Amino acid sequence: MGPVEPSAEPGGLGRNRETATLVLLSFAMLVVSLDQYIVVVALPDIAADLGYSAQTLQSVISVYAVASAGFLLFGGRAADLLGRRRILATGLALYAAAAFAGGLATTPAVLLAARAVQGFGGALVFPTTLAIINTTFGEGRARNRALGIWGGSGAAGLVVGVLLGGLLTQVFGWEAVFFVNVALAGPALLLAFVVIPRDGEREQGRRFDLPGALSISLGVTLIVFALVQGPGSGWLSPGILVSAAAGLLLVAAFVFIERRSPDPLMPPRVLANPNLITGVVIAFMFMATFGSVLYFLSIYFQEVLGYDALQTGAGFLIPTAVVVAGSATAGRLVTRFGLRRTLAAALTIGALGAVLLGLAISPDGTYVALLPGLVALGIGDGVVFTAMFIAAATGVPDRQQGIASGIASTGSGVGAAVGLAVLVLVATAGLDGLSGEPLRIAVADGIRTTLFVVAGGIASTLLVAVRRCPTASAPVPKPVPYQTRRC
Repeated sequence: MGPVEPSAEPGGLGRNRETATLVLLSFAMLVVSLDQYIVVVALPDIAADLGYSAQTLQSVISVYAVASAGFLLFGGRAADLLGRRRILATGLALYAAAAFAGGLATTPAVLLAARAVQGFGGALVFPTTLAIINTTFGEGRARNRALGIWGGSGAAGLVVGVLLGGLLTQVFGWEAVFFVNVALAGPALLLAFVVIPRDGEREQGRRFDLPGALSISLGVTLIVFALVQGPGSGWLSPGILVSAAAGLLLVAAFVFIERRSPDPLMPPRVLANPNLITGVVIAFMFMATFGSVLYFLSIYFQEVLGYDALQTGAGFLIPTAVVVAGSATAGRLVTRFGLRRTLAAALTIGALGAVLLGLAISPDGTYVALLPGLVALGIGDGVVFTAMFIAAATGVPDRQQGIASGIASTGSGVGAAVGLAVLVLVATAGLDGLSGEPLRIAVADGIRTTLFVVAGGIASTLLVAVRRCPTASAPVPKPVPYQTRRC
């Protein structure tokens, strides 16, 4: 898919097909992002209605993350080879259909199946929207601004999901958090055929590496499943050991297949791009830290402070505004100061925010006391979310933007699943056998400790950004047929 006609204003987005494309893709990104956490506030109602236990309730969140993380590479490569509009439309259709089924679910098994299909649909949509933006807007100022808007939508979606989930659950019941996705994804699906240019003919000599795609997709899915379920089921339980072993074997098979494939799923030149690798590492660590905070804040609001679903959603209004503002301005900051300085500043502010939030968490805490930490964490969240995808796209040719986007988004998806599993283990340590007021106090203490762990993780991400993201402003010459501009 080639770039659309440039706008009349140099470096601008323009009031033409570029703008319509950006609006649609940003909206699609918001839709798939909000679903990661839109059910968080509705979890108590879902548990009461469908009979989930305290040990299995987290699976409503994790099954989406597992399915999504496992198939992001598949979605990115499919977009490159089978057509980006075609894959975007397929993902939105699956997403809407699964959401409808989830709203009608009457048993835990049906709901989990619907969430898994939603995750697969999201795995097609996420990297495809990113790839279309990266091929529509030229590298530099225009792309940075476009990714700022797209990133703002994605980062906001994580928080808007909690806000919208609270409102819908309070007014209409938990089923509404699924049906709303049908109302959102349906129009986006129809507009995709109007706004996104028709896919061209497939490039001669290129083929979809189906064995490689299936092996890595199933391998990542099984490994993430083991990591997510390990804390609850026991790391040495047969199911976890079998899943981990099978996942590792499939990843090894993927490496074997790729070495012999004439058109590999992950071309070596893509993996040789240092900016992509940096973006993937930061994306993983970002979602493992920033991306997990919403889950614990929702629990704190409801189980410690006693908020209802609507009050919990309202509690995320200010963080939502800050995240959107941070993400929307991130592109301009990167253009002006460079990736390294932008990421370093945003991660420093984010780490400080996590510490302030941890200090404010207590059994008798107030929302006002949380605000300094929420604002600082929101600034870091919004800026880093956009900047890490700018890094991952730098120097990648158009024909490989789909797989590059899939690699970067896989890093974020795996990070979300692994981070939540590890932090839940930290937060729930020592809760066994407690009830009533002692349990409420212990939950607050566990969440406080978790936020300090998050701060440490963000500080580690800062070290990665400073060490791996060079400051050189001039392009670095490369002998390969595409230019890699250092971040």
